[in-house]
Amino acid sequence: MIKMPVAERMGERGRGVSPWAPLGEALFRSLWIASVVSYTGTWMQNVGAGWLMTQMTMNPFMVGLVQAAGALPVFLVILPAGALADIVDRRRFLLVTQGWMVLASATLGILTLTSCVGPWTLLMFTFLLGLGSVMNDPAWQAITPELVPREQHASAVALNSAGFNVARAVGPALGGVVVAAVGSGTTFLLNAASFFGVILFLYRWQRPIEASASRRRMWSAIGDGFAYVRSSSLAKSVLLRTGTFSIAAASMLALMPIIARPFGARGYGVLLGCFGLGALIGAAALPRVRDKLSVDGVVVFAILVFAGMTFAAGRVQIFSALCTVMLVAGCAWIGILACLNVAAQTMCPSYLRARALSMYLLVLQGGMAVGATFWGALAKKIGIANALTVAAVVLTCGVMALRGHRITASELEMTPAVVRD
Repeated sequence: MIKMPVAERMGERGRGVSPWAPLGEALFRSLWIASVVSYTGTWMQNVGAGWLMTQMTMNPFMVGLVQAAGALPVFLVILPAGALADIVDRRRFLLVTQGWMVLASATLGILTLTSCVGPWTLLMFTFLLGLGSVMNDPAWQAITPELVPREQHASAVALNSAGFNVARAVGPALGGVVVAAVGSGTTFLLNAASFFGVILFLYRWQRPIEASASRRRMWSAIGDGFAYVRSSSLAKSVLLRTGTFSIAAASMLALMPIIARPFGARGYGVLLGCFGLGALIGAAALPRVRDKLSVDGVVVFAILVFAGMTFAAGRVQIFSALCTVMLVAGCAWIGILACLNVAAQTMCPSYLRARALSMYLLVLQGGMAVGATFWGALAKKIGIANALTVAAVVLTCGVMALRGHRITASELEMTPAVVRD
């Protein structure tokens, strides 16, 4: 059985810890590798789903609904998922959610390969896969402090983001190649297989903090989370920043299948791969940027850069130039989300961590879902280039409107997880 590392160690703390230190922990390293494989499968699935929809219809609204369908469950189950992750055994809970995603993805793959899928079937299974992902997310993010010593928490969060973006760089490119070679159905089956590394890790993990049956009702636990957020200025700032960004930022990724249509499935995969590569480069550069700018400064600057790239994505028609736009957009994207994610991880006490994360994910993913639907509908009426121009203006106005809601680095301190009744 996999054993838990010692929770507290003497020696270097916080800033003195190497960004790679968590990979020295066998437990964290095993999960990190498994999660990168799983994330890669997810990005392959995203490419396959987006491209399959464009093969069935070029309606921008329907194409935008693919992203919206995956994010829609955030409105339905993210808050209960956060509460459950705080009051039940997270290991067993994650095994259930991972199994659900295997079943949904494999079924969609079989239906696609047998030519039994239409636009609404694709949206339904994208919704079911999103349902499992949303139920999974709060518990998934909340277990990070249980895998490494306290002084490595911030580095572990950064490495999780880096791993996600390694997959973002590799997955779309692989997905584009697979779709072009054998079709979207195979990407769905490969995604189903990619979950098994994480399932094996969870099966073998002997979690020392056993969650006993809680006496607290789920809705009461959700209420406790809301009460804390209402009283926390940092939590309000994080959620407001996240909301204004996510709604407008959804435009570029939601409309990218149509923008990339002239370049084929491989071109679409390469463009998303450039976005992921940019995010990976941004993650590597982020520590140096943080030496020069505050957390709030990084977020503001990166949003303005992303707004510029959103505008350019609707105007650039040369493939190489569009790849550059996506590369820079990816750099800005990780700068924004890395800072917001660390803030979300730390904006509440440890016993409220999963509930706090569920609220952050509700705003982030919910905003993306609303945005994807809205920008798809707007693009149908005024054109893709004009819709992306409006989105760029909204991103810029959001920065100006929230100047009083600052995220300060001194408030970002990790604490280990505790299971309470």
